[in-house]
Amino acid sequence: MEHKDFLERVLARLPATTPTSFQFQSWSHAGRPTDEGFGICPVPGVDPEKLIDAVMAVDSYVGNVEHVAECRSISDSRFVPPEAVRFYQRVDIPVLGAVHHELVLHRMGEHGGYHVAAWHVLRSETDALSTKQGFRSDYNFGAWLVKPGVLGYALSSAPKRDDVGFLKWKALTKGADAAAGRVVKANIEGMARWAMSR
Repeated sequence: MEHKDFLERVLARLPATTPTSFQFQSWSHAGRPTDEGFGICPVPGVDPEKLIDAVMAVDSYVGNVEHVAECRSISDSRFVPPEAVRFYQRVDIPVLGAVHHELVLHRMGEHGGYHVAAWHVLRSETDALSTKQGFRSDYNFGAWLVKPGVLGYALSSAPKRDDVGFLKWKALTKGADAAAGRVVKANIEGMARWAMSR
């Protein structure tokens, strides 16, 4: 249920008026080593249903979502498409290497006029992954929020401390916080391009 709690923290920070330019905010939570972050911006022409359908199409991420090196859905009776999907994902982070994890992505319905999809890490399944393929996520939550002409993206993530050395840990925590606004904006722009081209 952690993804629902995360989503509530994001919803509480939605702007009161429709944004006219990119907005980003971040906040600390529960003493975690990285901040939670949320960005939102106008995207003329974005269609909520098409956008959420693209987000849920995890088997098509490679080649369409930047830095995703491997992504595949996993059959699991607990998470049944089209409402939810379990999947494995490996992301190549420039300079820092690959991170991989197993996640579950849920259609969350409408909240405050926004169509929402949110995800969370499967911890035991992720812990069982080999570190030979990359470092593993300790936690990873996120959400896409979209209404006509507006798209938002939220993220909270960090690697397992024992999987990375000191310098990489700093780059993936404090360094990630410093770069979060730029990364979130790029993710929004990339997902919007893909969804609108489908």
